[in-house]
Amino acid sequence: MSGHISSEDGLASVEAVLLTPVLLLMIMTIVQFGLWYHADSVATAAAQDGARAARAADATADDGRVRANAVLDAAGGSIISDRVVLADRTVAEVRVEVRGSCISLVPFVHLPVHAVAESSVERFIPGGPGG
Repeated sequence: MSGHISSEDGLASVEAVLLTPVLLLMIMTIVQFGLWYHADSVATAAAQDGARAARAADATADDGRVRANAVLDAAGGSIISDRVVLADRTVAEVRVEVRGSCISLVPFVHLPVHAVAESSVERFIPGGPGG
């Protein structure tokens, strides 16, 4: 070992200090988009379940809203923040909409979540086909 000091001494430490936050941010961004994808899937499932519940012949729009909220709660109520569930039922059609924001892992990133499910209302027709 000589007492000679190279101009590259400590360069690896400086590189590690500079690159580590960038790598961590990249990993957090990948995880954030995975969370958003999952939240979007949960919102879609909740809207579809809500529409199925509200389309029954004796159901109401409120039945669909309650069912969609139950699905959201069961799937991890904290993955979608500021959620709003809207349900509307007319004589012929039902529509359930889920809106909110995915939980944020990366600072200053707020990804919206939105899902809509529509279906026709079930009707009983006496003396119809097969009856």
